[in-house]
Amino acid sequence: MKLSCIIVNYNVARFCEQAVCALLAGDLGDDLEVFVVDNASSDDSFNYLRARFPADAFPQVHILASDENLGFGRANNLAAQRAKGEYLLFLNPDTLPAEDLARQMLLFADQHADLGALGVSMTNEDGTFAPESRRGLPTPWTAFCKMSGLTALFPRSRRFGHYYMAYFPASEPHATEVVSGACMMVRNDRRGEWFDPDFFMYGEDVDLSYRLMKEGKTNYYMPASLIHYKGESTNKTGFRYAHVFYGAMQIFLRKHFPRYASYLRPVIGIAIVVKAVSSYAHALWIDLRNALCRKRGRTRQRSYLYLGQHAEALSKFAATNRLPMAFVEASHRTLPEGHTQMDLSHTDIVIYDLQDFPRTAIIRHLQQTAGQVRLALYDSTSGVLIAHGKQIQVKA
Repeated sequence: MKLSCIIVNYNVARFCEQAVCALLAGDLGDDLEVFVVDNASSDDSFNYLRARFPADAFPQVHILASDENLGFGRANNLAAQRAKGEYLLFLNPDTLPAEDLARQMLLFADQHADLGALGVSMTNEDGTFAPESRRGLPTPWTAFCKMSGLTALFPRSRRFGHYYMAYFPASEPHATEVVSGACMMVRNDRRGEWFDPDFFMYGEDVDLSYRLMKEGKTNYYMPASLIHYKGESTNKTGFRYAHVFYGAMQIFLRKHFPRYASYLRPVIGIAIVVKAVSSYAHALWIDLRNALCRKRGRTRQRSYLYLGQHAEALSKFAATNRLPMAFVEASHRTLPEGHTQMDLSHTDIVIYDLQDFPRTAIIRHLQQTAGQVRLALYDSTSGVLIAHGKQIQVKA
């Protein structure tokens, strides 16, 4: 067994379904096994996924259930104890890997004997580069720059912008310090205890990356094809996110830099309040702006463009919900350039049918029009639409 992939699911079964299908669409065959750990979801995720990937039809897919929400790290550890692969790939459910992503990562890993963890370039759902694809360690100085806003002011500075390491070209592989837990590959050379259970959510990947570095290993970043939706499983607004995120940073500092943790505690507290207030203020501004636009008759629904050959159910869904949606009957064979050569001036969201376009091509097209449109994905077989960071069942 070459690769064991582990996905932790919490109330995002349709996201998880698409991620698993993307992995199975690759060419690893019997060299791949997939573990899905359902973290006590409240939306019947476990039964949905177990029915979607029955053991007799998908023997390489293992659906595990936890009676409680173990958090990200402990849930991954649970599956890692059963994994047989030479390598482990920790993958978020709200990601869309290209068909050849795992193969590319394995090739890179095999060529680097000093490998600690390997991460990839992640693409946002509008085609832009996700800066958290590679990061510097949140040392006391780096953490201060991040929380004080210096990183945002000087993103390409080696002194102030080390948190996101934007001074390295994203198109080239290089050594990094922190690999994102959204897509992290490691050699399966320890007994399942990869993540520190003290971290419930956020910070586990930072802690593991640093521990691997202290063992004398090198963490790497490589350009590859992966979309990170940051959807329902990654809500980054409000006090709860700020408290959990910066609380995780405090745990990391207390664990690895205890001498400085107490000095940064007030800064972290201020950062939590500032982040929460700014998120709340931004949400209020959006609501106010939308209310004013409605009053003045200036509101405009998002417009959609569907590319595929199986639009019947989606067409009925759009008509029922009065969604402005254009339909182009196409496939990768008949429209190899996808949406890139189309007039997108009246299009907000492009919907690709996963039965008609390979994921590698979809990601490439989205990157070519970075910032112009957002991506939605429709699986005409299951009737699941992933749009606006939400999972929508179009047909039963």
